[in-house]
Amino acid sequence: MMSKPAFYTVPELARELGITPRTIRFYESKDLLSPERAGNTRIYTGKDKARLKLILRGKRLGFSLADIGEFLDLYATDIQQTEQLQLLYKKVCARIENLESQQDALLQVLEELRDIRTQCLDALSNTTRKTDRTDH
Repeated sequence: MMSKPAFYTVPELARELGITPRTIRFYESKDLLSPERAGNTRIYTGKDKARLKLILRGKRLGFSLADIGEFLDLYATDIQQTEQLQLLYKKVCARIENLESQQDALLQVLEELRDIRTQCLDALSNTTRKTDRTDH
């Protein structure tokens, strides 16, 4: 059984999380990650890896980088995480409401498109029948 490394380079961390090194550097440029340096090499700790996982999860769930940064900053300052949890709860509720609204709009668009599809099939069917009658 292999033990987890204590430190990661950019390529190692990228490979382990299934992302590109460019993605890691992007989050660094947005001040969401602050790795240690050994000469010119960036060194990431297990804590950095956990932070990056939270960033990736936040993006997957549709949160902005500003929101993610706010969550991470609160996590660092609020040991008991009360403030972070309250903010997260508020943002999650807003995200759910937004997605449900998008879902309603999407269902309405799908219904309209299905109606148009049916109308097209009916019109094509009528055209085909007219053509069949005039060919005989």
